[in-house]
Amino acid sequence: MNERSPVDHRSARFILTCVGVGLAAGLLSGMFGVGGGTVIVPLLVLFLHFDQRLAAGTSLAAIVPTATVGVVSYAMHGSVAWIPALILAAGAVIGAQLGTWALARLSQNVLRWCFIVFLAVVIVMLFIVVPSRDAELDLTWLTGLGLAGLGVFTGTMAGLLGVGGGVIVVPALMFLFGTSDLEAKGTSLLMMIPTAISGTIGNLRRRNVDLVAAILVGVSACATTAVGAWIATLLDPFVANILFAVFLTFIASQLVVKAVKARKKSA
Repeated sequence: MNERSPVDHRSARFILTCVGVGLAAGLLSGMFGVGGGTVIVPLLVLFLHFDQRLAAGTSLAAIVPTATVGVVSYAMHGSVAWIPALILAAGAVIGAQLGTWALARLSQNVLRWCFIVFLAVVIVMLFIVVPSRDAELDLTWLTGLGLAGLGVFTGTMAGLLGVGGGVIVVPALMFLFGTSDLEAKGTSLLMMIPTAISGTIGNLRRRNVDLVAAILVGVSACATTAVGAWIATLLDPFVANILFAVFLTFIASQLVVKAVKARKKSA
């Protein structure tokens, strides 16, 4: 048990809250190819009063089993690009180090607003460009370099803002590399596994993980991740784009609130 956990791990409220958070995160993870951290972190802070770092570390640990189940689900439909995912993961690990190094040197609020603009552009594009379900990612030297660059950028943003890689990788693979929405989601989930494992090891050393909560959330999420992935295969690509746009709007609104609060504090 982590000493900073503000709740009793034996209480029914704690257990039920973790299970509920996991079920919601798993469903969204399977549907959109994201880790679910954008749901797990705020809910742990809101309902269980975790501090931000402990919530983030616990979320990252819970993502490992969640993403694994998601990858298996998408792989059954042939919607995972294995080698590109490993290239993305390698770049993300490097980028995460760059992001944490730059964290103390750059204005986080300026970066936050830049990322909000990025999300706004992606949301508009989701209504304009509808990916083909038959599209695949052809791996060449050029696309390999592009994937490595995307991985570095994704890892850097994760280190700077704590934003999960899926919200960047999924639209980038669709719009920049021409993949189908399903392959983008499956590949994104695979990329997250080594990245999340690496981050969790570091968080465990810093005591930034509540293992009980991570296990409860992660196991619960596994129960709905496959359902979310199944729903994604049933959705029309344009409908899937609309739902993803709604999800990104939710994330952008969270960032706007944080940016406004940070500006008020500095004023």
